[in-house]
Amino acid sequence: MSRKALRIALSLVATVALGLSLFFAFDRITARPGMAQESEEGEAEETILVPEWASIELVDAVTGAPFRIADFAGRPILVESFAVWCPICLRQQKEMARLLELEGDSIVHVSLDSDPNEDVVAVRLHAEEHGFTWRFAVAPFEMTQMLIDAFGLTVANPPSAPVILIDVDGSARLLPRGVKSAEELLEEIAGTG
Repeated sequence: MSRKALRIALSLVATVALGLSLFFAFDRITARPGMAQESEEGEAEETILVPEWASIELVDAVTGAPFRIADFAGRPILVESFAVWCPICLRQQKEMARLLELEGDSIVHVSLDSDPNEDVVAVRLHAEEHGFTWRFAVAPFEMTQMLIDAFGLTVANPPSAPVILIDVDGSARLLPRGVKSAEELLEEIAGTG
């Protein structure tokens, strides 16, 4: 094997190794305490740990209202990374809509557009065109980078239908790739997935 071919082969192996390490090494996220809330009796309630990226302020693409994913700590939260051009994402969103019909507001849904070429107008039109009623937002670059650091590149690859589940205790995990049915999402939330 020539030196040039050897260098190319070594570069390829190093690139694949780096990609795999990013993909597999970040299966859990670093959490930080959420804000303590007071109960009606004035006592501090238990603080729920939330991922740092969940504290970044977003803007609801449909209503224009600011929110943070961390605002919903203590409830199951499904965070979907998508792009408006992605037909697989649309299939996943239709399953999210079915889940919303089954479970109502007991599960929080947030769809984050991770395509840097799309804007809030495109996201709003997408949500309105398909009759989706949950929160849609454009993920800021900082948030997308934090998600990639936590879960690997798959989370920013819309055709893999990435969905993150934040459990009621604040722990977060990336669900398996591919479109997940409403029933499969329910199983994941129940801890049997």
